Amino acid sequence: MLTLGIETSCDDTAAAVVEDGSIVLSSVVQNQDDLHSPFGGIVPEMASRRHLEVIDSVVRRALETSSTSLEEIGLISATAGPGLIGSLLVGLSYAKGLSYATGVPLVPVDHIQGHLMTLDLAGGTPLPAVSMVSSGGHTALYHLDAEGGPPRFLGTTLDDAAGEALDKAAKMLGLGYPGGPALEKAAAGGDPSALDLPRPLSGKDTLDFSFSGLKTSLFSFLRREGYFDSTVEGRRLPYSIPDLAASFQQAVVDTLIERCFMALRQTGTSNLLIVGGVARNALLRERAAAAAIEAGFEVHFPPPQLCTDNAAMIAALGHRQRKMAMKDPLKINVYSTKSLRSEFKASARTRASRSACKSGGR
Repeated sequence: MLTLGIETSCDDTAAAVVEDGSIVLSSVVQNQDDLHSPFGGIVPEMASRRHLEVIDSVVRRALETSSTSLEEIGLISATAGPGLIGSLLVGLSYAKGLSYATGVPLVPVDHIQGHLMTLDLAGGTPLPAVSMVSSGGHTALYHLDAEGGPPRFLGTTLDDAAGEALDKAAKMLGLGYPGGPALEKAAAGGDPSALDLPRPLSGKDTLDFSFSGLKTSLFSFLRREGYFDSTVEGRRLPYSIPDLAASFQQAVVDTLIERCFMALRQTGTSNLLIVGGVARNALLRERAAAAAIEAGFEVHFPPPQLCTDNAAMIAALGHRQRKMAMKDPLKINVYSTKSLRSEFKASARTRASRSACKSGGR
């Protein structure tokens, strides 16, 4: 079966054709970096308008690249949430129109669960496993059982996502947009031990994350040193920008790895899967691989092109959930903050609601 996937949860317009839920015939992603760069972050209304402008051409390119006609598509899969409501509406509405016009069933899927599918597209997912989804809008841990049942929620961020924290740090340091990759590039020439930054919740018996305090620590340091004061001329920071970038990146990576390995020990699992946009970070890959060897675990990453938002993962998940496809697609709606954790009775459910919108994360 050929599945057409459509993904517009944030600022990337994506479409893909996947065969039998695992063979990627095409994957087209059109980003909006040029649009949002002047603002240093994603402007939701502008993002949804750009989706409207390009979605038809992106879907057509996905079909043409795979040498597939719309008549050959047996299933349409589209992201219903979580994400930016305006952006989600564009992709899901387009998918609804296709489904209604062609009679091809449509299955709405969860964006976060889509990320959990990316290793299936890269040769298979080793189970059982602990999986961390880390991006600009989400940082959460799940347990995947050996039978391939629904993911079990383990923990999430109490405030900022890891990618969001990296983006905001990059913006504070004036490193450009998109922030995460810009900060990683700057950090390559810096000393990660230069600035002593906190590791939030380190040593605590919790699988939740927190990055707001880390971000505030960097901001407080910069403000204390007069970095934001335009009236102070010639003021020099005690550390270079690469040193600050490297110190911040190291703190984020340390926090992510500590929680992942705590989850592995608590679940008695030996496989760690790290997915999402932050999984492209070279330091995270290097440190996680080294820590896994030392602790006797195995760590798995998708290929970099499958870490960031894409429609191939949406098509793969749709194929797996094809029994939930609807022949009356007009009843489907989007959601902004619901995620996998709401499907389980997680303790985090009673915490203050947070936006699932990305702020420039990849």
